[in-house]
Amino acid sequence: MEKILYVTDLDGTLLNQKDRINKKSLEIINGLVEEGMLFTYATARSLVSASVVTEGLTTKIPVIAYNGAFIFQPDTGEILSREDFDRDERAHATEVIRANGVWPLVYAFVDGVERVSWLSGRENDGIRRYLSLRKGDRRLRPVEDDEKLYQGEIFYFTCIGEKEELWPVYDILSKDERYRCTIQQELYRPEYFCEVMPAGATKANAIRKLKKIWNCDRVVSFGDAVNDIPMFEISDECYAVENAVEELKAAATGIIDSNENDGVARWLKEHYNSSADKIDM
Repeated sequence: MEKILYVTDLDGTLLNQKDRINKKSLEIINGLVEEGMLFTYATARSLVSASVVTEGLTTKIPVIAYNGAFIFQPDTGEILSREDFDRDERAHATEVIRANGVWPLVYAFVDGVERVSWLSGRENDGIRRYLSLRKGDRRLRPVEDDEKLYQGEIFYFTCIGEKEELWPVYDILSKDERYRCTIQQELYRPEYFCEVMPAGATKANAIRKLKKIWNCDRVVSFGDAVNDIPMFEISDECYAVENAVEELKAAATGIIDSNENDGVARWLKEHYNSSADKIDM
C-alpha cells in the first residue's frame, strides 16, 4: 500500500496567533494518527519550545527541529540526526557576527548539555521577548563576556533586531555555500530574525531522511513562509495556508484555509484515506 508522510510547519501554519494548536485541530489530528496516519512537524523551533506549543498533540514519529538541523524522538529527546558546523565554519560565522556588532542567541552543546547563551546586558526588545516566552527553560544561559558566549559545540545562531542591523550578517553568510542563512520578520511582530545554520540543515533534507526511515512513497507538506519553499520543492503535494506569503502560495499545489481556521487539520480530515495509507505502527 502507498505510504504517505504528512509534514507541517508550526508557526503560522498549525499554530494560531496565540502560539497554540486549536482544540479542533488537536482532535482531528490525534484521531487520524490513531488510525495510522504518519504525521509530524518541521519547525525552526527547538524541541523544548516546540513541545510547549504543541502540548496535547500526539506524534508517533520523530519531529524535525531547528529548521532541519536536528531530528528528535519527542518522547525521549533522543537525537536521531544532526547537522553541525565544523570548527572553521563556527569560527567564521562568529567572526562575521562580531564584526557587524550583532549580539546573537547562540545554540550549542556546552559540556554535553544543550544551551542557549546570550550576552547579559545586551538584550534588545526582541531578545527580551524571546526570553520572556521561555521562562523556566533549562537551556537558558546568560553570560558576562563574549568569550563565554561562543563556547561549546555551536550548531545554530539566531540574531534578533531591525532588518538594517541584521542585513550585513545575512548578506555575507548567505553567499557562503558552507551556511544556510535566512532572514524574515517575526510573525505578528516588528523585529526580524536572522538565523545561521549549517548548509545541510534544511527541512527538506530532514524530511528526506524521515521518508527513508519510514519507507514512505510520498510526502505531503503544509507551510506559510519562505523558509518552507525547500520543503515544498521536495514534496509530492504541498499546501500553503491562506495566511501564507505570496511567494509560497505560488509554489504550492493548492491553498487551504488559514491557521486560525484549522486549515491543515481540515484538509487532512477530508483527504486522509485510512484504507489507502494506513500502516501498522
